[in-house]
Amino acid sequence: MSRFFPHTAYAEDQPLYHTVLTAHVLYRGFQAGAVVGTGVGLVRSVVKAIPKNSNASMLPSWLALQRSAGVGSVFGIGAMMVALPLRMFDKEEIEWKDRSWRLLESKGQLAVDDWSLTGTALLPIFMYLTKREGGQLGWRIAMGRAGIGSMVGIAGYLLQSKFSTSN
Repeated sequence: MSRFFPHTAYAEDQPLYHTVLTAHVLYRGFQAGAVVGTGVGLVRSVVKAIPKNSNASMLPSWLALQRSAGVGSVFGIGAMMVALPLRMFDKEEIEWKDRSWRLLESKGQLAVDDWSLTGTALLPIFMYLTKREGGQLGWRIAMGRAGIGSMVGIAGYLLQSKFSTSN
């Protein structure tokens, strides 16, 4: 995401600073919501399986997990839509510019954005092309696939950085 925005040598000259910071915060809310939604889906399936016999599966169906991640990702975006204006309400223009500039300056942030956006885009496309469940693709499933794809992208980044620094 960071590579899509212009980046200047000095924070004072940073253009699109509101857009950069807003996009970053909303995307992180989307990711955090997908993680929480996935966790809620897993816990819900375990709680449902406890009173049943021991042969009951404690793992949710893949579709239920996608729906849960999708709802979580939408809630995460909504939470950040409220939190960002509250957090930045009394901040001066230079503070917006500085935060945006530091996001674009960070090499680690650029790598995280590259990997997570790749996962966000590719997993839903792959899943759509290989769909087996039939029926319509609802917003919860689509958002869940994108959120889970983002998590897969971050896992790829973490694995890549672990193995590239150990050599």
